[in-house]
Amino acid sequence: MTRIAICALLVLTVSTPAQNKNNPAFHLTVAGVPDGGSLPPRFTCDGRNTSPALSWSGEPEGTRSFALIVEDPDARNFNHWLLWDIPASVHSLAEGAKAEGISGTNDFSDRGYGGPCPPAGTHRYVFRLFAVDTESIDLKEGKGRDALDNALRKHVLAKVEYRLQYGRRL
Repeated sequence: MTRIAICALLVLTVSTPAQNKNNPAFHLTVAGVPDGGSLPPRFTCDGRNTSPALSWSGEPEGTRSFALIVEDPDARNFNHWLLWDIPASVHSLAEGAKAEGISGTNDFSDRGYGGPCPPAGTHRYVFRLFAVDTESIDLKEGKGRDALDNALRKHVLAKVEYRLQYGRRL
């Protein structure tokens, strides 16, 4: 019985990379800013506080929608943007986007994007895009991060991250 379990585990381990090898890489970009770069002030509370332009490609087969979470891990995972049920046909969000998908309530208690506004010092901001296996995760507009995490739990096909930073001197 133990040998069978070990053999099954080895077969699964060996076959998994071959299955992923045929899928294109899932990529996310923030227009004009390299991964790991600094977010321009116009996307923060020090500027126009509008969302940056995003684009993505290479989602896995079976993707029926996308979800987006933008958070600040340096401020106890403060949520800046929660968006879900973005149609699978959409592969970008324009600067200042408001209409695609369903908006959740961020940690500023607003719907939509709330730009970085850290205290003195530099914080990191993680843009996470999820490829989802259903057109709708059946979550009402205005829900928060916990509800979104629970709704996504069994529906994520892939996830991609893009990390930026922003700092202020006060």
